[in-house]
Amino acid sequence: MAETLYDLNGKRVYVAGHRGMVGGAVTRRLTAEGCEIITSDRAATDLMRQSDVEAFFKSQKPDAVIMAAAKVGGILANDTLPAEFLYNNLMIEANIIQAAHEAGVGKFLFLGSSCIYPKMAAQPIQEDSLLTGPLEPTNEWYAIAKIAGIKLAQAYRKQYGDDYISAMPTNLYGPGDNFDLKSSHVLPAIIRKVHEARLRGDSEVVMWGTGTPRREFLHCDDCADALVFLLKNYSGDQHVNVGSGEDVTILELTQMVCDVVGFTGAIVRDLSKPDGTPRKLMSADKLRAMGWKPKIDLRHGIETTYQWFLDHVR
Repeated sequence: MAETLYDLNGKRVYVAGHRGMVGGAVTRRLTAEGCEIITSDRAATDLMRQSDVEAFFKSQKPDAVIMAAAKVGGILANDTLPAEFLYNNLMIEANIIQAAHEAGVGKFLFLGSSCIYPKMAAQPIQEDSLLTGPLEPTNEWYAIAKIAGIKLAQAYRKQYGDDYISAMPTNLYGPGDNFDLKSSHVLPAIIRKVHEARLRGDSEVVMWGTGTPRREFLHCDDCADALVFLLKNYSGDQHVNVGSGEDVTILELTQMVCDVVGFTGAIVRDLSKPDGTPRKLMSADKLRAMGWKPKIDLRHGIETTYQWFLDHVR
């Protein structure tokens, strides 16, 4: 196990984006660290406005920051709102990082996204694949903003010696996920689609494409645990991948969801729909070498996520 470099006990920790799935999971995880958790909603602090962010940091004086705040969305949103995805995310991260520096924040963790990597990066994707090739065109605006955030954290570390680090999570799911079929990611979309098919008594459920692409998934509570681990145990210039290190096919994922939901009909392939990238798996070697690994297996994670869906969304 890595040596604890930054003790959170007694510290004031600001979680930016605490209402999101990841921010909510981080907030839950931090309750075990003996720290004071600071949050602020959008009505009180507009992260797009530098004056708001500076005033917040001056009044709250956080010791550490986990930045999970961002404008996020699926492929359609990224493709149709490029200016918003680039501008909003650039403003949010620049305002928070600069205000944290001015306030003397001792530790800062910037949260990125796996879309920062080149579309055709070698699998599993290593951290040093960053900026080695073209991005996926449909979400390059969000990716470029996130890359800028990584570079901004590196720049403040280089110029000022600030202990700013970055983490890149894989596909996340869990309580607080978005289950809207028009804007959700693949796992929550499948959960909702299969659930509704079961309620209607359908004999089949339609799956996009061939079902052969492989994807990696990590429960948001495991991600939160990894982020807190990094905040306490890592201080380095390079970002760190946060993933399970394992992947499944979309067909295997759909079969697992059908089993959890209790849908016994057929899975039908819609071959008119695209498959996307054949495989997207991030290397987990760097984080594993530090002594961290996930605790929630995919089947159990889907079960608890489906229960949350039943309790909160349905």
